[in-house]
Amino acid sequence: MADGKGRWVRRILIALLVLLVLRPVGMLLLFRFLPVPFTPQMAIGMLSGDPVRYHWRDGDQISPYLFKAVLGGEDERFCRHHGFDWQSINQAIKTHEKHPQKRLRGASTLSQQAARSLFLVPWRSWARKGLEAYVTVLMEVLWPKRRILTAYVNLVDWGNGYFGAEAAARGYFHKPASALTMKQAARLAAILPNPDDWHAVHPGPYVTWRTGELMGRIRIVNRDRLDACIRP
Repeated sequence: MADGKGRWVRRILIALLVLLVLRPVGMLLLFRFLPVPFTPQMAIGMLSGDPVRYHWRDGDQISPYLFKAVLGGEDERFCRHHGFDWQSINQAIKTHEKHPQKRLRGASTLSQQAARSLFLVPWRSWARKGLEAYVTVLMEVLWPKRRILTAYVNLVDWGNGYFGAEAAARGYFHKPASALTMKQAARLAAILPNPDDWHAVHPGPYVTWRTGELMGRIRIVNRDRLDACIRP
């Protein structure tokens, strides 16, 4: 009986090793070079009958303005951290301590968001946060920064069933992602926090203001070389 239990324990440990260690490492090594075919969120959408529009594009097929707008708006220290922006995390905690009635502001880096999109379902839980942190560490070790950002802009949900830069550029502006202007790139970055309610084509006052701010941040990214780690 004891031997039987021991075999089951070993089988469970082997299964966990494959699921939690070998599988993510293998997938990251594979997708460092190959396009990602789909994500869990896309699969859920397709199974639910929702429209899913997605076309992977390599980094040189995406407007540099979009990379810079996303860096400036979402994670300006992307080239200086190793997956986690502890400065932003500490700022978020201090803000929450001063205003505990408000929801804790997120401080996820682009690396964390790319890891989340690639591997995890879009439902919040502490278990998911733990897995996200683990995959983020692996991604930072196994992928160059340019690949991480390329994956992010390819996999992120841009609303209305548009996943990634190519689908969003064609859906909203009727052009490929490579042809996005600075203003259009800033507009796409502006709606990222709430892409289903904010409009890239007919923006409201906030998105209009945010677009102008992000165009300014694109210039700062250029001036301060905040995109040094992703330049070809």
